[in-house]
Amino acid sequence: MSVIFKTLTNITERTLGSGEAALTVSPLGFGCMGMTHHRGPIKERASMVRLLKEAVDCGCTFFDTAEIYGPFNNEELVGEALGDNSSIFVATKFGHAFDVNEKPIYGALDSSPKRIRNVCEASLKRLKREVIDVFYQHRVDPKVPPEVVAETVKDLVKEGKVRYFGLCEASEDVVRRSHKIFPVTVVQSEYHLMWRQAEYKIFPTLEELGIGFVPYSPLNRGFLAGSITPGTTFAAVNDNRSSLPRFTPDAISKNYKIVEKLKDFGNRHGLSVAQVQLGWILSKKLWIVPIPGTTRTEHMKENFASVCVSIDERQWKTLEDEIMRQPVVGSRYGKVEAAQVC
Repeated sequence: MSVIFKTLTNITERTLGSGEAALTVSPLGFGCMGMTHHRGPIKERASMVRLLKEAVDCGCTFFDTAEIYGPFNNEELVGEALGDNSSIFVATKFGHAFDVNEKPIYGALDSSPKRIRNVCEASLKRLKREVIDVFYQHRVDPKVPPEVVAETVKDLVKEGKVRYFGLCEASEDVVRRSHKIFPVTVVQSEYHLMWRQAEYKIFPTLEELGIGFVPYSPLNRGFLAGSITPGTTFAAVNDNRSSLPRFTPDAISKNYKIVEKLKDFGNRHGLSVAQVQLGWILSKKLWIVPIPGTTRTEHMKENFASVCVSIDERQWKTLEDEIMRQPVVGSRYGKVEAAQVC
């Protein structure tokens, strides 16, 4: 592989948001969800703590978690690994509904001011931090006006409990209404070569308002890293991919043609499949910071090496056109989850 693994320390940082809402971080972040949630058997805790610390040593300054991951144990893991490190930024999220026993209510949302405040206090304790760097609304709650959500987060910022405000899977209307009340620093949505709707649904608004973009699942839940092939099966417990239409055996088999195109492109440039995908995202806009996740050190270093990828715009466009000619089989979410995303 021609790209040399190196730290991010000497790589240009990227800025999410603008003005007083600007947050400068490493060009690649780290999505922590899969360490405890939706990606199969939970790995040994000490090794995950070590991996997060190794990511910091590689220059990563932006880590993403949420109360719903686990629930709760993902924030606890991040807190154990990074809680006392003031040189990095940690994002977490509110917005899902829980019952009286703090068990998630499937498909239910709650962004009421009381719930937002309760999540903030509980997340601070689990994260072992004095302030939440980015506090996202995880999914837009149709019962609560965006203005009410933004006003609540605005108050938490004034109280010194939150630094920056973020939205996940939010429409242009929600972004604009929220931003009028309190500056939105970043919007998070799924984005990769198999799902590019953010480009025309939200990018123009983000550029106009000076808001950053954080793609989650930038490797399409491992598929665009080449780690899922025809015949792959998923763990029966704690892995949601087997329930997603895009990960049925038939969909994997048909969509694998896309991975093969990325492999061919990568072979010509000395890159892995994951590096092609991440390099493409990084080339789109300077205000984009992907957050791939992993539980393996070698994959973490492979992902971070993508910040060194240098491919000209013409070649990226050729790759895009090739991928666009290949139909994507299967929706990204089932019916309940699909109703909560843009």
